[in-house]
Formats: sequence, C-alpha cells, structure tokens
Amino acid sequence: MREQVDSLLAELKKKTAELHETQARAMAITATAVSKDGAVRATVDSAGALTSLEFSANAFERTTPDKLARLATETVQQAVARARTELNEVLAPAQQGASIDLSEMLPGVPSLADLIPQPPAVPQPSQPRRPAPPPDDDDGDSIMDRSGW
Repeated sequence: MREQVDSLLAELKKKTAELHETQARAMAITATAVSKDGAVRATVDSAGALTSLEFSANAFERTTPDKLARLATETVQQAVARARTELNEVLAPAQQGASIDLSEMLPGVPSLADLIPQPPAVPQPSQPRRPAPPPDDDDGDSIMDRSGW
C-alpha cells in the first residue's frame, strides 16, 4: 500500500508539472489568418480574442464596406479556428488520465481527469448574413411624394 501511495504521489507531482507546462503553452498560443486576396490579416490569442486586425493599403479601394466587413469577419473566424485547433493539440496529452487514479483509492476524491478542462470546440464558418431589406414605407402617404401635386 505504501508503495502504491508513493507511486501515486510521484505521478501526481509529474502530472502537476506537466499541467503547468501545458497551461503556459496554451496561454501562449496565437493564430493568424490572411484573406485569400490579402486584404485582411487577423490575429487572435488562445481564447480566440482578436489581438490584431490589419487591412492592406488598397483594401478600401477594391471593395464595398459591406464586403470588407464580411471578409474581415471570415478572416477572424479562420484565425479563431486555427487557435482552437492548436489549443486542442496542446491539451490532448493532458486529457489522458493518470495510470493510478487517486479516486480509485480514496472515495470522494476527484479524479485527475475531472480536473483537466475539455478542449474547446473548433468553430465552423457561418453562412454570410444578408442585410435586411429596408422597411416598406411606401404606403402612399410620403411627404416626399410629389406625384399628387
């Protein structure tokens, strides 16, 4: 029994050190995506928060504001997907449980596997939204309508 406890403590120390290293690697993740035409470049951190958004010098000349906004959104989503994929790769080894689990020996003690967060889902690109049509104010009572004058 003593040998099993010593083995468990050694493994717990090892897993704790590995978790600290994994956490540091996960927090250091950044991901960048560039639009196909090179007009937009987006960088996000490990949580998917936008840290940088850059436009090429002629990005505003080549497109409409609406198209550029959609392109920026898509590029940010690509960067977020890359960051999440990398985060999943970093967290995958930590997801594997200990060979001896404390919860097996001591009832009520949480399992090491339960203490490690599950990796986040990789977002899928959404379908572009079409702008809502303008409200239909053409009820014939417009003050701008001079046809009846």
